Amino acid sequence: MRMPRRGLVIQARTRWLLVGLALLFSLVLLMYLLECAPQTDGNGSLPGVVGETMGKEYYQALLQEQEEHYQNRATSLKRQIAQLKQELQEMSDKLKSLQEKKSPKVNSMNYQGTKEQTSNDLLEFLHSQIDKAEVSVGAKLPSEYGVIPFESFTSMKVFQLEMGLTRHPEEKPVRKDKRDELVEVIEAGLEVINNPDEEDGQDEDDGVGDRQLYSENDFIEGYYRTERDKGTQYELFYKKMDGMEYRHVTLFRPFGPLMKVKSETVDISRSIINVIVPLAGRTEAFAQFMQNFRDVCIHQDKRVHLTVVYFGQDGLSEVKSILESVARETDFHNYTLVSLNEEFNRGRGLDMGARAWEKGEVLMFFCDVDVYFTAEFLNSCRLNAEPGKKVFYPVVFSLYNPAIVYANQDIPPPVEQQLVHKKDSGFWRDFGFGMTCQYRTDFLTVGGFDLEVKGWGGEDVHLYRKYLHGDLMVIRTPVPGLFHLWHEKHCADELTPEQYRMCIQSKAMNEASHSHLGMLVFREEIEAHLRKQAYRTNSEAVG
Repeated sequence: MRMPRRGLVIQARTRWLLVGLALLFSLVLLMYLLECAPQTDGNGSLPGVVGETMGKEYYQALLQEQEEHYQNRATSLKRQIAQLKQELQEMSDKLKSLQEKKSPKVNSMNYQGTKEQTSNDLLEFLHSQIDKAEVSVGAKLPSEYGVIPFESFTSMKVFQLEMGLTRHPEEKPVRKDKRDELVEVIEAGLEVINNPDEEDGQDEDDGVGDRQLYSENDFIEGYYRTERDKGTQYELFYKKMDGMEYRHVTLFRPFGPLMKVKSETVDISRSIINVIVPLAGRTEAFAQFMQNFRDVCIHQDKRVHLTVVYFGQDGLSEVKSILESVARETDFHNYTLVSLNEEFNRGRGLDMGARAWEKGEVLMFFCDVDVYFTAEFLNSCRLNAEPGKKVFYPVVFSLYNPAIVYANQDIPPPVEQQLVHKKDSGFWRDFGFGMTCQYRTDFLTVGGFDLEVKGWGGEDVHLYRKYLHGDLMVIRTPVPGLFHLWHEKHCADELTPEQYRMCIQSKAMNEASHSHLGMLVFREEIEAHLRKQAYRTNSEAVG
């Protein structure tokens, strides 16, 4: 059958029309690509030739155009990634839905059971981390080197033991993760206090309006330490400005979310501290100590008893006179003077001071005449010692020789102005265990000091190890309100080799910082260099 001629003509015209449209589309596409293609380096003007006439504005515009191009490209890629994630989630949901349709009852039960089992296993593991950590009870340790010390912090600063070459004894947390960690912990503690549950011992009848709400401004201080195989422990203390009660919150991060260990109210308003000071001679240092005692304990704290155990007769009358003068001027009579006519023995002096107390249980602060402390430290002492549970071993900040630290001044500044936490002014005395807060019953139960130790050093380490070998928790942390003032140290020939080595080590550590000691060692070299420089300058001036 032959096709009509008219149909053939229409078919041919249609074919040519399609071919023409295709060519036109190709031409438009080619022009578009040529127009939108970025200019290559070969087509651009080179600096120093023709491009100089285009000026600085041309290159700035070109850079801005390229920057916008890459920003748009980055935005596009982010949008595509988000879309892909959404599609992946939708596909996952569809797959899960199909599986549940095939076996709705069995799969649903298995899924719910697996989910609940996983959650229970996780909680069980996290709680086991708390049980393993030294949070609620002390751990028996072989020596003082096994202790993991706390580091203390306030809302603004961190006081740390391990400094290395870049860190400082006192500094603001520079790293963002450390700042965020401490802020999170403080806020978590506030959440625990302001929204208590039944375990915290708060009455359910007490409404929010009846409770006192705490804020970040009520945070006083905190301590934290990390056991590398378990987690991080936080001890937080809050107090209202006009109140005497402290809120104590213990948190633990078992390498996961923070978990509340306990929340309690700590009332220290009636907690008396018996400050025990062994002494032999050194009446000028004792007069300075009593000035600090008068300002902090008598005028500010007003909940302190002083026990001075004096060895020998030389200087005893001066010590009595100083105590009587303070009592007369301040109407303070809560002190005891124990006189021992024997050779000085620090351990025996503290032991006699502890046993001289006849009013039952009391919190004791073993102190030295060269120690300067603040009212805030006394509260830290009360908060971190608990009879039958924990003893407090603060790390003292030991000041260097002011004659070296302030050598560029005519005279060193007053003691109060020397109390700063800086590398060149002092160091955390982390090898010293003489300053401690502990309850009398705990001290007597553990057996007190080893009275066989004679002279300087050693007795405090023996007592410290007794607590480490027992069940009481040892709180070891640097505190900002406790300073050891520099004084001339004499290492007697009668000391044992071990005691003499410890004495010399302490003497060297106490003198000056690494940099200041280096300046002393290389003094002659430095002076020779300065003389050469002066001679060279004079020669050039004459020439």
